[in-house]
Parts: sequence; C-alpha cells; structure tokens
Amino acid sequence: MKAIYLTGFMGAGKTTVGEQLAAKMKLPVLDTDQEIVKKLNKTIKEIFEQHGENFFRLEETNMLKELPSENIIITTGGGIVVKEENRAWMKEHGHIVMLHANIDTIYERVHTDQNRPLASKKSKDELHQLYQSRENFYKDCTLLIETDHKSIEEIVKEINTRLKEKEIGNK
Repeated sequence: MKAIYLTGFMGAGKTTVGEQLAAKMKLPVLDTDQEIVKKLNKTIKEIFEQHGENFFRLEETNMLKELPSENIIITTGGGIVVKEENRAWMKEHGHIVMLHANIDTIYERVHTDQNRPLASKKSKDELHQLYQSRENFYKDCTLLIETDHKSIEEIVKEINTRLKEKEIGNK
C-alpha cells in the first residue's frame, strides 16, 4: 500500500489523527517535524531561530524523500504543501489526506503553543491570512476531510472508508 500523507494547517489534528489511523490500520506512523528534530537534535523553534524558515523548508523536503513510501502513515508539517516539489512527491508516492478545521478551532489550539514558531505570536487574523496563502496548496490532495465537530474516531473511520473506496475505484 502506498504511503498516506496527512496534511493540513497547524492545529488541524494531523499528529493525533495519524497516531489513531496508524493503530487502526496496523501501520507505523512517522512525523516529518519529529524526524527533522531527531536528525538535527534541535527543536523546531531552535531551527527557525538559528537557521530560518528557508533552511527548515529544505530539511522538510529532504526528510520527505528519506522516509519510506509504502505501508506507512506520514504526518507532515503545516507548510510542507507550499513547495510544488513536495506535493508532487507525495502524489507520486501515496495518498494526500488533507485535514481541514476552521480558523476558530485552529486558533484555539495553536495561539499559545510556543513550539509553533509561525503561530505563537500571531493574531487570529494573521493566522487566517497565513492559512489563506496556503489554501490552494492544501486542496491539491487525494481526500479533503472536514474535522470540525467530529471525534478522532469518526475522522479515522472516514479516512479509512474513503481510501478504500478510492482504491476500489482505481482497480
């Protein structure tokens, strides 16, 4: 089975959903951000502060290509979709599942999180502008899953069902 890449804006639930989906499907799960942290032995915040966003985005692309592309669930950082190269890689090697949550939900989840260098000092309006600048990239996906007012179990079940339908439709 091709990889399942979970994308979406920060705070959309990628990590939480990825862990539950992996348990349900009996597959391993890897997180691009966590793998970069391990590789560089620095937090995301430290990487941004010491090397800048461009350096981080390059590491993100490299990590994406280093990770397995079969029988795996990969949760991604919120900005990975901005690079066309990354979207093309994920499309070629798997299914892109975009998790969508409304800006109010996202703001409540991320605005006080010091581990999110692109969010912790932003107003809701600024976060919304950042989301809108990425929106078309997010929509370049295999499946778009609305997550507001759904439990993790409901989201996992929907992803599972829709991926199976997609697989059947492609045979």
